[in-house]
Amino acid sequence: MLALLRTRRWIGFTALVVFLIAAFGFLSHWQWQRADEKRAQRLSVEHSSLSQTPTPVGAGDLGSIPEWESVSASGIFDASRQVLVRQRPQAGANGYWVLTPLSTEAGSDIWVNRGWLPATGPATTTPDSPAPPAGIASVTGWWRLPETVSESSRTGLPAGMIGAVDPSVLPGTATMSGYVQLAKSSPESTDLIPVPRPTIDE
Repeated sequence: MLALLRTRRWIGFTALVVFLIAAFGFLSHWQWQRADEKRAQRLSVEHSSLSQTPTPVGAGDLGSIPEWESVSASGIFDASRQVLVRQRPQAGANGYWVLTPLSTEAGSDIWVNRGWLPATGPATTTPDSPAPPAGIASVTGWWRLPETVSESSRTGLPAGMIGAVDPSVLPGTATMSGYVQLAKSSPESTDLIPVPRPTIDE
């Protein structure tokens, strides 16, 4: 009987060791994958440069444009659909992204993150935001992919405020392949603080 118990204990101990080895192997592989993903994203951000010829957006297959590609567009901003994206901290302070659709010459709308607005009041009201420039505007920036809004932020927000850059909550938008994070524009606007590209650590 004692020998049988010892055998069962050894079998259990061996099974536990095998399980731990497999678990550590899986975690190690996952960490390597995460490191590779971060490295690829960091290289993509570093290699994106406004000195390169920007890819025009506004028509064609926008879904094939990689994130952080330098892009450009021209059109007229639609101030009536401008929204603020909540909970966007920058430089240690809370604030909003100001998103405005640009009606391009090709007839499509491209959303543009025009910049960052610091939060100065309660989160239960939508603060006033600077209007976009009137007339034809040319923008250059980086292509960003859409986000997914959380269910808790899908409803209940003040008018003119959204929880994420998600087409399901952007006014008058059914689908979108991405949006422009503004770097420079003509005419130039200095009412908002530029949103910097991220620093990605490995």
